[in-house]
Parts: sequence; C-alpha cells; structure tokens
Amino acid sequence: MGLIYKNKKIIVAPLNWGLGHSTRCIPIINFLIQEGFTPIIASDGDALKLLQKEFPKLKSYRLPSYNIKYTRKGTRLKYRLLYDSARIIISVNKEKYIIEKIVEKEEVIGIISDNRFGVRSKNVPSIYITHQINVFSGITTFLTSLLHQKVISKFDSCWIPDYNDESSLAGILSDVNNQNIQLKYIGTLSRFTYQNIPKKWDLLILLSGPEPQRSILEKKLLNELKTYDKKVLFIRGIVSEQEEISESENLRIVNFMLQKDLERSINESKVIISRSGYSTIMDLEKLKAKAFFIPTPGQFEQEYLAKNLEQKKTSPYSTQEDFNISMLEKIKDYKGFTLKPKPNGVDFKTLFKVEFLDYIQSNDLI
Repeated sequence: MGLIYKNKKIIVAPLNWGLGHSTRCIPIINFLIQEGFTPIIASDGDALKLLQKEFPKLKSYRLPSYNIKYTRKGTRLKYRLLYDSARIIISVNKEKYIIEKIVEKEEVIGIISDNRFGVRSKNVPSIYITHQINVFSGITTFLTSLLHQKVISKFDSCWIPDYNDESSLAGILSDVNNQNIQLKYIGTLSRFTYQNIPKKWDLLILLSGPEPQRSILEKKLLNELKTYDKKVLFIRGIVSEQEEISESENLRIVNFMLQKDLERSINESKVIISRSGYSTIMDLEKLKAKAFFIPTPGQFEQEYLAKNLEQKKTSPYSTQEDFNISMLEKIKDYKGFTLKPKPNGVDFKTLFKVEFLDYIQSNDLI
C-alpha cells in the first residue's frame, strides 16, 4: 500500500490515435491506484471509451479531438497532416485551456500525457510519454523531429517506454541527445502477463488504428481468409457497446476485447497478424508471441519498426498492398519475441517518487 495523500489526483491523458496510447496507459493507471493515487482520465474518441470501459469507476473528461485522419493512399498522409496542422494547433490550445480548468477544479497534483501536446500545466509536474523522440516523415524527418522535441521540452520530464541499450524495441526512434529535454528511459510498458497455456487459435488478427486504413485492411484480410481453413480469431479494433459480432466453424469475429480476455486470447494464439504499432509490439514482446506485421501505409514509424524487427529476425512483415495469406509461411524462419522482458518491468514506485514527491512534500500534501 502506498503513501496516503491529502490530495492524490493525477490526470492521465492518452492521444486518440488508434488504441495503443490508451492501452499502454493501463499499467500506469493500475499502479497509480495501487500506490494510493486517484487517476483522472482525459482523452477523446475510442481511446476515452476504452479506458472508461476498463476503469468504469474513475472520473473522466472529454478533450477536444485532434481529428487526425488518414488518406486512402499512404503516400499522401504527410501532406494531409500538414494540411490539418492549423486545426490540430487549435485543438491543442483548447485542451490546454480545459486542462488548466481541470487542474484547478480537481486540485490535481500531477499530469501524465501520452503524446497530447497541450496536456500540461505550469502549476503541477507535467510528464510526457513517447517512444518517438525522432518523428520519421521521409525527407522532412529533421524538421518533424525538431518540432516534436520542442513540444517535449515544454514538459517537466519525458518518459520513454523503451530501454537505452541493445534491448531497445524503438531503435533510433527513441535515441536522441537533446539537452533541453529531461529524458527517462522507463522500460517497456504492457498491460499483459505471459501464460504458458495450450493454443486454441491458429491465427489471431488484431486490428487497430485510424480510418480509413483500418477498414481497408479489414476488408483485405477477410477476403484472404476465404482460402484459409485454420481456426481464426478476428478482433476488429472497434470499441462499441457490442463486443461479439459473429462466429462460424473456423472464424470468430469480435469488435474488441478488454484486457483479461485479450491477454488470454493472445496467449492462446500461435500467430498474430497486426499493425506494427509500438504499443502492440511491446505487448507481443511481453507475451513472447510470433507475429506478422502489416504497417499502416504512409506511417513511417510503423514501417521502420517492422523493418527493424525483420532485420533482427524477430518477425516478418509485408506492405498492406502486397500481403496475401500465403506469406504466413515465412514465420517459421523467424524466432518471434523470445527475449525475456527485463525483470520487474517499470519501477513505478521510484518513478512516481522522483517526479511527484518534491511537489507533494513542498505543498504539505502527505
């Protein structure tokens, strides 16, 4: 049991871009609760819905949406984001205003923002979480990385969910030397626990990410499965009221799964097809899974992560356009996530003490 605080509220605010930012906040929220803090959830869209379902008793606030939309052609994504940048800046300014109001109203003692630029306050310790200090964008990588690092420097500290050694999963995405940023490598984050249990599914398909690319891949995979006669669990990655969709002899389709069910399903699966999002990679590492990755078209980060894992002979990958179900045969030539994650995972107790204890003590909150 942690210390008892007179005021113990901390805002946890993940970006709504797929479900990865919200899922990797789950172990943080769980430990905050364990240590006697009261998390307050703040987000929008599916990220908010998922955390509300996982933590129905916690207070939550809806933040302005960045409304990040993908193009049907991945090569145009960079230009779409540039076109949308003015609207995103407006949303960031709105969320800064809302967060200051929440800080004042709830008397919070800290903020943990997962890639939300405006979720910070000068009045309380504000932490930023990202594995992507360097933001890949093709020929404009230098500029996008510089701009992101400028945003990060406005926070009191930046937590990188990775290791700063040969065990790194993010590679050069998280490797940076910037004296203006207080960096802390906290180790990988996963809400899951490995279980050595019998395999029930030959293939688990785990979809996520913004539209329209999520739906495009879903349609393609369902078409490919017409010639696949093994047992498949297909998770669409849509947070809705209804979890179950349909089930036939070999194929079960669901909209989403909450933590315990998804953990068991991945542990029960021989092979996983998914996007190469970083949060998914951290989960699959923790569960020692064998995976085949299909990066989101135009998302340079996912393309780099997939190539990096292929070069390490961890897992194969394919572009969305080129993928066909016969490519799963490649998996036998790859080792999968066999490296045991470092013991004890993230030392949250020490981390929270370093980040928040000075503020708590100086304000007589213990």
